[in-house]
Parts: sequence; C-alpha cells; structure tokens
Amino acid sequence: MIIALTGQKGGIGKSTTAVSLAVAALASGRRVLLVDADPQGTVRTWGDVAAEAGHDTPTVMAMGASMHKPGQLPEVAAAYDLTIIDCPPRHGEIARSALMVADIAVYPCGPTAADAWALTAALEVFREAAALRSALKGCILITRKQGRTALGKSARAVLETSGLPVLSTELGYRIAYQESLACGQGVTGYAPRDAAAREITHLLEELEKLHHGQKASRGLATKAAVA
Repeated sequence: MIIALTGQKGGIGKSTTAVSLAVAALASGRRVLLVDADPQGTVRTWGDVAAEAGHDTPTVMAMGASMHKPGQLPEVAAAYDLTIIDCPPRHGEIARSALMVADIAVYPCGPTAADAWALTAALEVFREAAALRSALKGCILITRKQGRTALGKSARAVLETSGLPVLSTELGYRIAYQESLACGQGVTGYAPRDAAAREITHLLEELEKLHHGQKASRGLATKAAVA
C-alpha cells in the first residue's frame, strides 16, 4: 500500500501524521518506507533525530517530482509493505508525481470552514490524477480538531460536499504529536496511552480497510471483465 499525504496548505499536520503512521505500522511488524517529498525536509530531520536517539525507524528516503518515473518509487516501494509519502504544500508537480504512484491520497484538513475551502485547488489535482488512474482513491482527514466544537461540525459538513469521503477518524490538537516528533518518535511509542496514539492506530486501521476494499473492487471488476 502506498499512501500520499498531500494538500496545498501547510501547517495542518502532514509530516507529523506521516511519521506517526509510519512508526505505528513499523511497530506492528510491517516493512515501512517513509518518503520525504517536501524540500523543507521535516521527515528527514526527524529521521536523523530518531537515529541519534537510537529509536527504531522506518526507511527514510527523499524523492521529488520524478518519483513516478521508471526505476524510481514504484520499484523501491515493492520491497515494503507500506510506503508513506509526505508531500509539500504548494508544489503541484510533486503532488502530481505522488498521485501517479499512490493507492490512496489523504488530504489532511484543519477544523475550520476556511481550511475546507483551501482544499479546492488540491482536489482539482486529485481529480486530474483520478481521471488517469481509476484505481486511485482519495479521502479527507480532519486534523488539529479542538474538542467537540461547533466549528469542527461545520467543517465536516463543508468537506462532505467535496466529493471525497471524510474519514471517521479525526486527529485532535494534541501536544503529544509535537513532542513525539521533536524526540524522534511516533506518538504511539512516545505516549501509548494518550488519545493521540489511539487516533493514529484507528487511522491506520481505517486506511487499511479502505485499501482492502479497493483491492476487492478491483478483483470483482476483473472477474466481471472475464465473464
């Protein structure tokens, strides 16, 4: 499974979510590749901190707008159970490249209507890619949510009109996410009893179910074609 965390807006938790998902999957025994496609290099810096601290880490690799080309990410990812791509904001050519190889595109979005409106341009890029790759799935992940606020409910209502499913898992605005990243860990290892750890575990499970459903749909389509 290849997951691309992407979107036009910065500061919504793409890198933190990518790292936490990768670490949670690694702890469950999976072979995990974490691709830093952001020139800012947050994931690579995290990897250096984690290595210095002696923590187990997924394989971390930098790639850019050519990752979809022959001999690049598709061949490398074949050796891993899970590949997670951390895409940068406002770099359409890198996002397009990631969408050419991903099974699932995840669009993190903050908990306000303004955050939801900012997704418009990113979803246009997704639709272009989906027109070329019918197997590509997309979904929206609400991040940085603060409690049971009316603001969060209004954002979900706006997002549900986007044409992409909004994941039931929501990531709260929790200090454990920032602290774990600074320590070179994922939140499930840093604070396993924290609500943030449960959120990441549920998110990984939800994405796996989405992927398995995707594969099952492909299989049914193949059988129908043969018939």
